[in-house]
Amino acid sequence: MLFTLPDPDTLYTALSNRDPTYEGRAFVGVRSTGIFCRLTCPARTPLRQNCTFYETVKECFEAGYRPCKRCHPLGPAAEHDPMVQRLIKALSEAPDKRWLESDIKALGFDPSTVRRSFKRNYGITFLEMSRQLRLREGFSTLSSGKRVIDAQIDAGFESGSAFRKAFQKRFGISPTMPTKDALMWLDWIETPLGSLIVLADAERVHLLEFLDRRALPRELKKMFVQSNGCIGFGRTQVMDQLQRQLESYFNGTVQSFDIPLCYHGSHFTTSVWRELLNIPAGETRSYSEIAQKLGRATAVRAVARANGANQIAILIPCHRVIGADGSLTGYGGGLWRKQKLLEIERQYQGG
Repeated sequence: MLFTLPDPDTLYTALSNRDPTYEGRAFVGVRSTGIFCRLTCPARTPLRQNCTFYETVKECFEAGYRPCKRCHPLGPAAEHDPMVQRLIKALSEAPDKRWLESDIKALGFDPSTVRRSFKRNYGITFLEMSRQLRLREGFSTLSSGKRVIDAQIDAGFESGSAFRKAFQKRFGISPTMPTKDALMWLDWIETPLGSLIVLADAERVHLLEFLDRRALPRELKKMFVQSNGCIGFGRTQVMDQLQRQLESYFNGTVQSFDIPLCYHGSHFTTSVWRELLNIPAGETRSYSEIAQKLGRATAVRAVARANGANQIAILIPCHRVIGADGSLTGYGGGLWRKQKLLEIERQYQGG
């Protein structure tokens, strides 16, 4: 059965009583403070006329609200959802299974409810997550040096053409790329915020993007053309170094990286990226502040475009750039990831 958001008075009563009934399914935006909260937030209950209720975190962001620092509405509420727990368990037990809506129904769940819950908590739907896991199995097989047919089987595809089509759609490149004469290699790194695709040569990182970023296929296709097709699947020493430093970063023990990077952009775009590297962890800058630092005070829009063109996530910290009014702005990896990265880094400033 689909969840329907109750009327505002019912939700306000739940907020006043810190009722956990709507945990993860309803949020309140408080106009007087500009923040949004869980209905179980321990803060003082706001006045009724200052409250607007939303069904998703995405809607709260789109309305211009910032996450509350006391109740952390971006937290993994799905951890306490039996439906999500059961589906995640089923997915982990059969990562190569080709999941369909009929499979979800067979488990006794409504596909629409599952879709919204996963989208709200993970940024992707359950079926998208299952497809990513299947493609990852194939990707890992290719990275280990095995044949495309082995990757197809490990990814759970009965048809070779279907596997190649799905792979090319997700990554923008063919799974049949030769590895023997490659100058750069592709591999996969897991993080608490999702999977990252890394492209590196023997010494430098050329690309680091979240798997579900829409621009990823276009970026990889562009890199493939620029390298004359000299890209293969595999692991390099710099990738191992990157993985260790990312683990330390997410554990809160390291706040900066010393990974060698290769920039693929114009002189101005590269200058913006280098300026981003000067923003300390735990701090933020506006587009106009970046433009002023570069001596191009009127180039705010150009700075925003360069920021959005960054293809080395986290290491080149475009997530540290916010709106002039202090609000979060667009982020290719999703606003929820941007908020999480900023929360991780605030601990370095004691915030």
